[in-house]
Amino acid sequence: MRGKAIICVILVWLAEKGCTQQPEGSQVPCFFIFGDSLVDNGNNNGILTLARANYRPYGIDFPQGSTGRFTNGRTYVDALAQLLGLPTYIPAFARTRGPAILRGVNYASGAAGIRDETGNNLGDHMSMNQQVATFGETVQYMRRFFRGDINAMNSYLSKCIIYSGLGSNDYLNNYFMSDFYSTSRDYSPTAFASVLLRDYARQLSQLYAFGARKVIVTGIGQIGCIPYELARYNGNSSSSSSKCNENINKAISLFNSGLVNLIKGFNNGQLRGAKFVYVDSYKSTNDIVLNSTSYGFEVVDKGCCGVGRNNGQITCLPLQQPCEDRSKYLFWDAFHPTEACNIVFAKTTFYGQSYTYPINIQQLAML
Repeated sequence: MRGKAIICVILVWLAEKGCTQQPEGSQVPCFFIFGDSLVDNGNNNGILTLARANYRPYGIDFPQGSTGRFTNGRTYVDALAQLLGLPTYIPAFARTRGPAILRGVNYASGAAGIRDETGNNLGDHMSMNQQVATFGETVQYMRRFFRGDINAMNSYLSKCIIYSGLGSNDYLNNYFMSDFYSTSRDYSPTAFASVLLRDYARQLSQLYAFGARKVIVTGIGQIGCIPYELARYNGNSSSSSSKCNENINKAISLFNSGLVNLIKGFNNGQLRGAKFVYVDSYKSTNDIVLNSTSYGFEVVDKGCCGVGRNNGQITCLPLQQPCEDRSKYLFWDAFHPTEACNIVFAKTTFYGQSYTYPINIQQLAML
């Protein structure tokens, strides 16, 4: 009991010293992240799962090395944190305690999905339901920094950016994995998209109930065209002009269309006082491939490291030697983009208007 009392005294002292103030030069006081391996930065490192990336060559271009990021360097949210002017990258929840939570936490977990069973084929992970529940616990913990002043804490949270990017695994590691899951037999593509959107609407509404007001929600990228799918379906598409798995692309397009409508409803009064921004990952992916040379990419159909056709049959092997010039590659491995791609995507969605609705991320931060 004495130890807890000492901790409380320290926390109050930290609050009085300005730990609840916005960092100088930053556009927002904090940044909270929900998602899967595209933005996981180490939450899966200490759990029993195949979905982990805390070994070389992952992190080969990241200052801290192999942290658990599923790419060679920075993730999309790392690049966003820099554009937002935050002094540091947002740490993984697994290694964040004390006043550091006031600057934001990354709850993302490789293999995670909107549905709880998604990704179980790869092992343990934190589903979106678990991530949202953990955020609720974090908000409860944050109250002590505001001496129980709920209004002050809510005002603080309302200025924070919340990022959520889920859904890819619900298709890759659930619906289109019929040997392991029954969802493709239980639901048509349209029905499955509806079920996902219903669950996702509830989860995003829970984030709102916990205090989220400035929320970025990304759609699912063109995952029918990632190296993993190109390795399995190249030349086996119903579309003669495409090497991609268009069955997957059509299915996720149903989800993305519904997600846009969901965001419109939230912004039109369903969640009063909130502002949601939809990020069109699908269109961005397609445009980058079509205009790859203008972005500096020379290889858009294979991973920088991996095994088999398109380096897409499995992810990077431990200590495998990746391609030399990672800046020329769109994909790092069978599933994930390179740091170069993440930076392009971050800049176009932060400053531009082509892939964001109804405003861009910089405008969201300034609200």
